[in-house]
Amino acid sequence: MILSELLKGVTYNSISGSAERSVAALTYDSRSVSEGACFFAVAGTVVDGHNFIGKAIEGGATSVVCQYVPEEVSGADCTFVVVDDTNLAMGTIASNFYGNPSHELKVVGVTGTNGKTTIATLLYDLVQSMGYKAGLISTVVYKVGAREIVSTHTTPDAIRLNAMMREMVDEGCEYCFMECSSHAIVQQRIHGLHFTGALFTNITHEHLDYHKTFAEYIRAKKSLFDSLPKSAFALVNVDDRNGEVMLQNTKAERHTLSLQRMAEFRAKVIEMMVEGMELRIDGKEVWVQFLGRFNAYNLLTVYGAARLLGFGQDEILAHLSMLRPVSGRFESVVAKDGTTAIVDFAHTPDALENIVRTIDELRQNGQRLIIVCGCGGDRDKTKRPIMGGMAAKMADIAILTSDNPRTEDPEQILREMEAGVESGDRYIKICDRHEAIKTAVMLAEPRDIILLAGKGHEDYQIIGTEKHHFNDKEVVREWFEKFNR
Repeated sequence: MILSELLKGVTYNSISGSAERSVAALTYDSRSVSEGACFFAVAGTVVDGHNFIGKAIEGGATSVVCQYVPEEVSGADCTFVVVDDTNLAMGTIASNFYGNPSHELKVVGVTGTNGKTTIATLLYDLVQSMGYKAGLISTVVYKVGAREIVSTHTTPDAIRLNAMMREMVDEGCEYCFMECSSHAIVQQRIHGLHFTGALFTNITHEHLDYHKTFAEYIRAKKSLFDSLPKSAFALVNVDDRNGEVMLQNTKAERHTLSLQRMAEFRAKVIEMMVEGMELRIDGKEVWVQFLGRFNAYNLLTVYGAARLLGFGQDEILAHLSMLRPVSGRFESVVAKDGTTAIVDFAHTPDALENIVRTIDELRQNGQRLIIVCGCGGDRDKTKRPIMGGMAAKMADIAILTSDNPRTEDPEQILREMEAGVESGDRYIKICDRHEAIKTAVMLAEPRDIILLAGKGHEDYQIIGTEKHHFNDKEVVREWFEKFNR
């Protein structure tokens, strides 16, 4: 495409060089520049892309979008487009380059602290089961129709997003369900996309290492709703007091859901058993293969979104009853002696509390709960004592261990978790997660429940800067077998 065509809708301060250059590719990584590419110099929190403009030009870039032109490259045979925010410009240019694919899809964004992956995935599963092709962009996996692509971020960059959406359109998809993380919203990765609807789950303690304050975290989520067009719908959980905050300035149609108060879409948990639970949704009862009030919220959100997309109540409920839980979300591994390990992604205080509350509803007399949990390194430190204290308070035995320590000292992470433990609570510190799970299995008696929290679907552990294969389900199965449980 021609650069001048790609710049439609972009506010820029200046252009030096020809705007009629042909653009063959887009990239913000100087290592992947090809001949005729347009390079975006992104001023990141760790690396400033402006320092790599020269390398990008050497690699074949003939256009550069940047916030300033470094003196050492100012005379290069290249067109420089100077903007206030490279990320904003990249979103619009990427949409133009790929033919604005989000306008050809019904794109629904899901934001909030907990439930994003489950809701986006179940919406994808729902419409696929109804016979429609859809795309999915989630923490666990990206999907174009039935084809899977390895997920690298909860929400990928604007170039990859639009490239995948173009693939979705070309392969006949009508819908795209995507998680919208607060990082992605603030970094403008979703700028330029056309949303049919947006869903809000809840907001709890998370990502304050990045957003610094809870108010900024809320503001990040809210900006998705502020940017919706009049033609879109906004569906929020009003049992979370921030649900109505999300609706305050939106131009979209406003819709609400609740398990506790008056709302447009309502649900109630009628009965819960090990195999699933019975819900009453908008006056009709349905049996689902999910457990817990948190999943009642997730399923009600899926139901409400499907209704707003035009599907009928009976059809939605019929397919809802056939859906299965998402990988790493309340998955169980049962030993021969009845000991049950539950693997869940719960990595926030609220998520951990929800999981334990559900387990407590299912526990029978004499069944003990052993919780294995950790906190990630290079992430929000303020939640560590909260998580450690909650695990020790709610469990019969808590084992504080590693999650993904990354570049932090795992022992220091455990000390910070331990700071929240109250006198008298039963807990153990075991830095090695493999050993921690082994110890949990050794301590468990037949029919006890072991909760492995924090990693869920992840099949790796990040130690230093390297990823090592690690899967909670595989490890607990290994120890069940070795101890002949």
